[in-house]
Amino acid sequence: MLTEERFSIILHMLQDKHSVTVQQLCDVLGASESTVRRDLQTLDTQGRLNRVHGGATLANNRFIAAEETMTTKEAQAVSQKADIGAAAAQLICPEDFAYIDAGSTTLQLVKCLSGSALHAVYVTNGIAHARILAQKGCRVYVLAGQVRPSTEAIVGAGAMANLQRYHFTKAFMGANGVTLGEGFTTPDVEEAELKNTALNRAMETWFLTDDSKFGKVYAAVICPLIEGSIFTNHLPNEKYRQYTLVKESDVK
Repeated sequence: MLTEERFSIILHMLQDKHSVTVQQLCDVLGASESTVRRDLQTLDTQGRLNRVHGGATLANNRFIAAEETMTTKEAQAVSQKADIGAAAAQLICPEDFAYIDAGSTTLQLVKCLSGSALHAVYVTNGIAHARILAQKGCRVYVLAGQVRPSTEAIVGAGAMANLQRYHFTKAFMGANGVTLGEGFTTPDVEEAELKNTALNRAMETWFLTDDSKFGKVYAAVICPLIEGSIFTNHLPNEKYRQYTLVKESDVK
């Protein structure tokens, strides 16, 4: 039996039973215990299941379809987002040409900008972000396009076309969900496409995500984990470090 066939059977069994033992898998697959354990280790590394002593359980990724408004997001994990924003702001140099994505955590980054970071040049698709950057006296460019009322993000063909005009030294991105298997995700397809285009125009990409985002999956994929580094307040699972660079604001 091919490896992918074994993987498919293991995952189907987990969907039905939510947990399986190594011995149960050996019986069903007709494979040795060492082969089964190796398969479980691989699937665990990929985030497709949770390996436990003597077997495996269903991965605890939670699929979410709905999207909260910007107002609601700003009221959630306030101190965590503020810590991430303040720490991430230290990454910006005066010579940077930086992209700042719409979102509640990236908004905290904008609020925390001070000193030499105010001399950097910024491009954003966030309405609130542009307003605060302008109030701080920063040189800021806003993408053209349609404003989504729920997220206050500019999206659409105009915004996509604008991005093609730029190359960024750094991009600071938002994401609604982060998992080992599905990577960075968000509810809206247009926003996902715009985020992907922006990060592909950047030399360095950081996803600012508080620890509540981990283990959540949304419908639209932004990119795999390997395409962006993570800045979070606290990393709940060390396996993420196997795929990308992670910085934590609560680690001094």
